[in-house]
Amino acid sequence: MTDALSLVDEWGPEKIVVVSHRRTGMKGVLVIDNTARGIGKGGTRMSPGVTVDEVSRLARVMTWKWAAVDLFYGGAKAGIVADPASRDKEAVLRAFARALSNEVPREYVMGLDMGLTESDAAIIQDELGDRGAAVGTPEHLGGVAYDKLGITGYGVAEAADAAAQHLGLPLSGARVALQGFGAVGSAAARRFAELGATVVAVSTAHGALHDPSGLDVDALLAARDEHGDRFVTRHSATPLAPGAELAVDCDILVPAALQDVITRTSAHEVKAKILVEGANLPTSAEAQGILAERGVTVLPDFVANAGGVVAAAFAMDARYSGFRPDTAGIVETVSTRLRANAVTVLGEARRQDITPHTAGRRLAEERVRTAMHSKGRIPRD
Repeated sequence: MTDALSLVDEWGPEKIVVVSHRRTGMKGVLVIDNTARGIGKGGTRMSPGVTVDEVSRLARVMTWKWAAVDLFYGGAKAGIVADPASRDKEAVLRAFARALSNEVPREYVMGLDMGLTESDAAIIQDELGDRGAAVGTPEHLGGVAYDKLGITGYGVAEAADAAAQHLGLPLSGARVALQGFGAVGSAAARRFAELGATVVAVSTAHGALHDPSGLDVDALLAARDEHGDRFVTRHSATPLAPGAELAVDCDILVPAALQDVITRTSAHEVKAKILVEGANLPTSAEAQGILAERGVTVLPDFVANAGGVVAAAFAMDARYSGFRPDTAGIVETVSTRLRANAVTVLGEARRQDITPHTAGRRLAEERVRTAMHSKGRIPRD
């Protein structure tokens, strides 16, 4: 069992709240990591395997992600130990929201992550009687249509394009392999195709597809809409076992599914020139070092997949507004910020001869440290 006190370092967490409800069986945790630059904002996930350690790691990623895109919110994350497919999901979710009514929305605003939907965000608002309690609500309730816009995946492809250009690799004709074909992976695939790249591999939990000459992204999207994640078992392209897509011959690899998928062992099998982290925490620190030694450029998650937090910032502004957020402005801002950040981080990594993860984290750390210093949270020299 994780000792919560062992998770505390110079940055946080500032608060770890573990909650439960005996009648529904709800168990959950909220980790508020660092609020020097603003109140805690991060997604809420639901999974039978949620742990305090996992949520704490993800809350720290949010700290760096907000700072890296220079937006004024703090790192936080929440998790509920439950099966999102359970018939008791709504009762568990409402119990979780009630249990955190002291923190939400004054210290933390809930959002969507693995296992939660737009309707779940609406339920949280309803349970607490506050439109400010959660973002990610359906468009017809004034929310930002994350899935409809595919904003995180769109940003991943935009950041990848900027990184490729910076490294002298034209995206047009570049071969892209994606792990995960959910909200992030599918939207990224669509944008990669629009930018002229060739998608050669995709995967879901049921397997992977590979075609060196390129897959028809529109056909894949239509097949997924019809058959769900099992579409990979009904396609004529070469089937691969789950995980094998990480080792196919390609120029750009995008792990956009789970964390910790590129390990010390699998890092030696990556054939891509650029690895763009569409998921949170897909590469271990050891793997990052190995990839750097092999000449593989890794664009960090808190840079590459920050399109969702940019959209969330717009949603935060619109929580109490009677007007809908400007989706055109969201898309434009995501593109501008993520492209600029990708180039800045890769440029600093090259200048200082360090990994992009280290360069990006140093940039984010400096912004957070400056805020902590200004607010007297660390000693003034």
